[in-house]
Amino acid sequence: MKHIVSVSLGSSKRNHSFETDFMGEHFLIERIGTNGDWDKAIQMIRELDGKIDAFGMGGIDIYLQLAGKQYVIKDSLKLLREAKKTPMLDGSGLKNTLERKCILDIQKDGIMDLRGKKVLMVCAVDRFGMAEAFEEVGAQLTLGDFIYTVGIDLPLHSLKTLKLFGRIAAPFVVKMPFDKLYPTGDKQEVIIPKNSKYYYEADILAGDFNYIRRYLPEKLNGQVVITNTTTREDMRLLKERGISKVITTTPDMGGRSFGTNVIEALMVSIMKKPIDQIKPEDYYRMLQELDMKPGVVDLEKLDV
Repeated sequence: MKHIVSVSLGSSKRNHSFETDFMGEHFLIERIGTNGDWDKAIQMIRELDGKIDAFGMGGIDIYLQLAGKQYVIKDSLKLLREAKKTPMLDGSGLKNTLERKCILDIQKDGIMDLRGKKVLMVCAVDRFGMAEAFEEVGAQLTLGDFIYTVGIDLPLHSLKTLKLFGRIAAPFVVKMPFDKLYPTGDKQEVIIPKNSKYYYEADILAGDFNYIRRYLPEKLNGQVVITNTTTREDMRLLKERGISKVITTTPDMGGRSFGTNVIEALMVSIMKKPIDQIKPEDYYRMLQELDMKPGVVDLEKLDV
């Protein structure tokens, strides 16, 4: 049996353990939150290093991918350096493959017609492949990177503009303390509605769930959420706040969808290739073999 552990800086309330078969292998998958405690996360990685098949890095990214250029988030190196024997994945390889494919599948398979839909991505730099796919299928984008991450009310409406501003800002942003950019620990349990007009104007809210949840208004009017790492409690919250449907980019595993870091860790443990030798086409090839499809939950019909 293969063992995958996602060590997360997020809330321990979202912990989950699940056994499943994946591409002919039996897996034990665990998500363990440290409530924003960096020392606890580092100690856990040290204790498990060399004893499990792959780490997922949850609640923080190692890399930001922007228009073909890769930026390293400085704080993530504190964790990455502790995994000396076991590979550690943050999901960035899949964000530009699985999530791109998910949006194209939503359109191609008739799950939802995305053409002309108003899409709010609270943070698009974190999901650049997804943003590109939305643009490709003809959705109208509002990119909230500056609004919700940096705190400047500056909505962007094209990837061209995001690339321009992002290349200027990214070298500085990745050096900031990560908890200033992203909710960690108990902060993930707190919802602070902010610049709600962009939520109300959107047909679709897409991207990282903790970003979407962090600024979620009290009552929306039937918007669709496209995301992952959702639990049953998250579904209850979204239904209460007026969301009509949730589409997840990763499959349901034991009652919740895991983050891309976990799915990437699963794939890498099967590939048995050094991380630096794995290319996007390797992920695409495995995704085609898995035939992984978006998960669709109609909240109006769901008893939560």
